[in-house]
Amino acid sequence: MEQNPAPIENRITESLGIDYPIIQAPMGWIARSTLASAVSNAGGLGIIETSSGELDNIREEIRKMADLTDKPFGVNIAQAFVRDPDIVQFVIDQGIRFVTTSAGNPMAYTAILKEAGLTVYHVVPTLRGARKAIEAGVDGLIVEGGEGGGFKNPDPVALMVLLPLIRSKVDVPIVAAGGMLDGSTMAAAFALGAEAIQMGTRMVSSLESPVHENWKRAILDGGETDTVFLNQRHSPALRALKTKRSIGLRFAEHNVFGDFGDPQKLYFGGDMEAAIALTGQVQGRIESIIPVTEIIKSCMEEFYQTVQAQADAYLEGSGS
Repeated sequence: MEQNPAPIENRITESLGIDYPIIQAPMGWIARSTLASAVSNAGGLGIIETSSGELDNIREEIRKMADLTDKPFGVNIAQAFVRDPDIVQFVIDQGIRFVTTSAGNPMAYTAILKEAGLTVYHVVPTLRGARKAIEAGVDGLIVEGGEGGGFKNPDPVALMVLLPLIRSKVDVPIVAAGGMLDGSTMAAAFALGAEAIQMGTRMVSSLESPVHENWKRAILDGGETDTVFLNQRHSPALRALKTKRSIGLRFAEHNVFGDFGDPQKLYFGGDMEAAIALTGQVQGRIESIIPVTEIIKSCMEEFYQTVQAQADAYLEGSGS
């Protein structure tokens, strides 16, 4: 019988009750029970989204999780996209123990979530944002580089710069997001101070992802330069797959959210021009549509191999 990679013990895996420090990004409409349960069952942490704003459907997706996994999972509160003032109580009422907050002020919800006994991580794209989140009392940070897909800071900073900068200023656990794909990127993130990674585009292109095959194929066919950064004059900005729609909006002066389109037709209907397809630069390295279990298992195997190879190459004979 093939053996699974050894679990990792660090502050994040221990506090979240997971084997592997791999978290699935909370993509709107995509991060629901089918994908999230697959991630949790594979030893990582699945996340249910709220950015779609479909709270009744999300409630049902959270209910489904109990039938699909007995492993931990979390929920994201995307503050800029969920205007319901009762969103915090909604999440608390679902019995959730781990929440990520994003696209908003960490002061808004952190205290009440922590008072209810939840663990809270906030997504930050800058050192200033990290300091503000720490001041708000978060338990950890998701440090998100500008190379990642989805909603972004209008002044993007690459993860290679942002992660070690924030690590040098804060002591809380950090999840690295942006460009995360495999064991080598995970090892690099850990070397820079992370204790977990978050995968978005890799999970969008997984076998269990609910998106249409056309989008998955577009990710496989796309190169590292085949994304476009939109809405930089506004906030949040967007990183998306290059299509006629997104290229046409590249230099728009207005807020392009009004031109976002119909995500349902894109995500599930396969019309790649129906909406903006949020995708990270890491698509240039994705070459296969494989199950989540294989993504996580191969990531962990490569992580251990990479760390060992570096130790063998550079520590042997160094006196360490």
